[in-house]
Amino acid sequence: MTSKDRVFLLDANIFIEAKRRYYAFDLCPGFWESIKALHEDKRLYSIDRIKDELEKGGDDLAEWACKEMPAACFLSTDNESITGCYGQIVSWVSEQDQFLDAAKAEFASDPDGWLIACACARQLAIVTHEVYSPDAQRRVHIPNVCRQFGVEYFDTFKMLRELHVRFHWKSGG
Repeated sequence: MTSKDRVFLLDANIFIEAKRRYYAFDLCPGFWESIKALHEDKRLYSIDRIKDELEKGGDDLAEWACKEMPAACFLSTDNESITGCYGQIVSWVSEQDQFLDAAKAEFASDPDGWLIACACARQLAIVTHEVYSPDAQRRVHIPNVCRQFGVEYFDTFKMLRELHVRFHWKSGG
């Protein structure tokens, strides 16, 4: 897939870390505006299970996800092709001796598997802060599973560069 056609699927940690750190709502409103605009351009989505996770925070990020971000941004995972991919992914993870049983159970209960399944079924690229970790045992990293299933993955900065997003300084005073 060429970069001009690539569509991105955001992990929860993209939203959470941005809000907590370098793209806080009061410091970089342009980040949040770009997320909405990129979704409107059909270049960026997340999934319903990520939205559920964000809503559990009960904070300004939860409010933003519910009130500012269009509901269509959060793709439904209630889909036969996604469910099929999810089954294959969870099966593969459970067969890996590398991961501890607690890591496998955590993976099966959180949205990560669904995010990868959606990306796999719809040929989307995942954006996450997680990194490939070939020796991981205590946690199943998204990039580890992506590599197994041929799903592209990127970090926030690579996505923003590929989409030609720029933030410009403006005096607050």
